[in-house]
Amino acid sequence: MATAHPFPPRAAAAAATQPAHAAPSADAEFMTTAEAAALLRLSPRTLEKQRVLGGGPRFRKFGARVVYARTDLLAYADSHTFGMTSDPGYAVRDDVR
Repeated sequence: MATAHPFPPRAAAAAATQPAHAAPSADAEFMTTAEAAALLRLSPRTLEKQRVLGGGPRFRKFGARVVYARTDLLAYADSHTFGMTSDPGYAVRDDVR
């Protein structure tokens, strides 16, 4: 009679863990920088830079942790909607170098 091994096989354990760059779930209220970047199709580094220089989506800090609310990310995306390149505000760039 075979007894169950107390530890799962490595393949099963690897499949059970979720990578850090996974896409956020649809019901996530707060997202990490990596999840927010995945939603907006941006680099996490871009969001980090925007936090320092401004111009990015609103974020929250809980201690050392930075999170983004899904509603803020969607509002940020909606505020950057244009119909054509001659729309007012399309070519405006902040000089933040």
